[in-house]
Formats: sequence, C-alpha cells, structure tokens
Amino acid sequence: MTGYGSASRQVSLGAGVVADLQVECRAVNSRFLDLGFRLPDECRAAEPALREMTAQSLSRGKVEFRAAWRINQSNQSNHSSATGASHSDSHALGAISKERLDALYTLQERAQAIFPKARELSIGEILRWPGIVAEPRGEEEGWLAATVEAGRAALDALMKSRQAEGKALVSVLTNITTKMNQIIANIEPKVPEYVAQYQEKLTERLSESLVSQELSKGIGSELMERIRQEVVLYAVRIDVAEEFARLKTHLNTVQTALAGKGPVGKRLDFLMQELNREANTLGSKSVSADSSLSSVELKVLIEQMREQIQNLE
Repeated sequence: MTGYGSASRQVSLGAGVVADLQVECRAVNSRFLDLGFRLPDECRAAEPALREMTAQSLSRGKVEFRAAWRINQSNQSNHSSATGASHSDSHALGAISKERLDALYTLQERAQAIFPKARELSIGEILRWPGIVAEPRGEEEGWLAATVEAGRAALDALMKSRQAEGKALVSVLTNITTKMNQIIANIEPKVPEYVAQYQEKLTERLSESLVSQELSKGIGSELMERIRQEVVLYAVRIDVAEEFARLKTHLNTVQTALAGKGPVGKRLDFLMQELNREANTLGSKSVSADSSLSSVELKVLIEQMREQIQNLE
C-alpha cells in the first residue's frame, strides 16, 4: 500500500542560528519490507532508530526516508535561508578555512604553470570548492533527536494516509463483491431450467441421430430409457449448484475479512485463487450463453479485486 508523510523540526547550530530539518517518508507496494534512506551526513546517526520504528509499524512495502535541511536565523522570518541571512552574522554564512584556501591557491598556481592560458578560479568557484566554507553543524545529539522526532512524525502521517487509502480500498472491494453476488443471484435460479432444456435438446439430437441410421430400426423403449439415463448422468456432471455454493461462501469470507482488523492481504489473495477456480469451472460446465457470460463477468470482477488486493497489507 502506498503512503506519504512529512514533518519538520529545528536544530540549534549555536550563535542564534537554527536549521530547519525536513524529513519525508514515502511507501510504495512491495511483497516484503524494503527500507531505504537518503539522509545528509548530519542525520546518519538516526538511521538505526528510523529502521527499528518502521519495522515495528510496517510488515511490507518499499519505504524510503529522505531528509534535507537549510539554515535560518532565529531572529528572522521563517522564509529566510542561508543565502538570505544577515551579513552581520558571519557564523550564519559559515567560516572560510584559510588552510584549505591556501592549498587551493597553491594548486591553482601549479596548474597555471603547466597551462598558462588557463583562467583563474572565480569567487563563486572558490566558495563552492569542497572544504573551503565550513558551515555550522551543531551538536550530533541535536541532529539525532530532531531526525528521530521528525521521522516518527512523518511515519505517523504515512500510517494515517495508508489507513485512509485502506478504507477506500475496502469500499471498492465491497462494491465488487456486491456485484458478484448480484450476478450469482440472477443466474443461479435459471440454471435448472437451462439444464432441463439442454437435457431435452440432447435427447432429441440423440434420437434423431439414431433414427438417421439403420440402428433406428431396432430402437425400443429400453434403448430410449438408456439414452435418458445417459443424459441424466451428463446433466449431473454439468450441475453447478456446488460451484454457486462455494462462490457465495468465498464471497462471504471476503466480506468478513474486509470487515475485520489486521493484515488480510495474503488471505484475500488466496480467496481470489479459489474464486477464480470456481468461476472457471462454472464456465466449463455452462450449457447456455447466459451462464457463459456470467462466468466471464465474474472472472473480470475477480481480476479487478486481485489487482486491488495487491495494495493491501
């Protein structure tokens, strides 16, 4: 079952600077529980806790946690970011590493000695060079606590979205079972009449076939009685009363499972196999166009249910 949740927390970086941490939790369908994490280095320590809490809440699905953060000053509006921070507070912008700057300058001189026509690095390129600007990081404990709290809130939001989706799926599946029960209720009373008509038609065809041959000269009451017996036996073999009974039983079981609590995905998947088997048998024993059409309609609805059940846990 799919789901999405997000939450944010703030982390103090010192000197009046805070970071807004945003954690997202996404889930898509999967047969097993598959966890993925895309976290910045500051949040890596929270991965075991996020993994444990997710395993306690979910048993299947491909779940991914994503986290990102940006710097905001506590004395500015919530829309200010690291690029819009006050120039009066150099800590908010980060500190320049003189040691790395000197190393980069030396490296540039060596490169220009080999490639005299090469242009010098721009200010923007220098500032983006790894390690030149050391942004404020805050304490590891603060990042850990904020990431776990935001992750738990995001997971709770995801669970609520999954529950809402589950209720919608239950409504869809209930409507499908209702349609299937209506099809059975419409066709079941007509089947005995169809079987009787088929018996009569089969008897007539056998009699006509015998009459058209020389064997018809010796046809008598005993032979006609044997024909009737064979027709009756064949009618018994094409009787679908048991199939209808099992279909209704399986549908009642489906409705009971949907009304209950807890994971029902595997149980419903098994019931779909049983329903499909009975619908196939109903089609193979069909002696009328209406019965064949009903069998096809049932199989279409069963396939629709099977697709929806893949989204259930």
